[in-house]
Amino acid sequence: MSSFIFPKFLEVIGINKQKKDEAIVNEAIRAKEMLVITDTGEKLGVISRAKALNEAYDRGMDLVLVSPDANPPVAKMMDYSRFRFEQQKKLKEMKKNQKVTVVQEIQLSPTIEKHDFETKANKAKTILAKGNKVKITLRFYGRMIVHQELGKEVIDRFIESLQEVANIEAQPKMDGRIMFAVVAPKSEKDKEKEKKNIQ
Repeated sequence: MSSFIFPKFLEVIGINKQKKDEAIVNEAIRAKEMLVITDTGEKLGVISRAKALNEAYDRGMDLVLVSPDANPPVAKMMDYSRFRFEQQKKLKEMKKNQKVTVVQEIQLSPTIEKHDFETKANKAKTILAKGNKVKITLRFYGRMIVHQELGKEVIDRFIESLQEVANIEAQPKMDGRIMFAVVAPKSEKDKEKEKKNIQ
């Protein structure tokens, strides 16, 4: 049984009803002539639409218009069903491997106690180990706003406690009554580079 897609079947699955992101396949091709390339990469030259379709069907292939705007248009023979399956498979893999970076917040205070500081530093390390970023925030209440240097000192110390596992992505800065900074996990490349520098 031939593997090419029959014209009637094209209508059933909606390929003839051309969408912007779909390929132009077989009977949906309207160009009178085109440069045809076989599935093995051999160029058959510029031939008529009818001859191109016959050549493809004789080989059990579909004819896919790969460069409709070229002069002449370029068509390639392929098993289009398999091609689409492989493309969808690759797309799924890409989405699966695509890492979604989450930014989690750690709140500090200008008068934070040592134990609380260490607990929050450990929590930040856990977040970073999962590949997520940490937004360090410190709110100034009441008259503490006039002592921003104290808050800056706390944030700097907090960032320093994470220096083995994090890089600074956004330096400490003010936003209203809140001072914040952002750190991101170090890449394996960064860690290897640091090891070499130590050696």
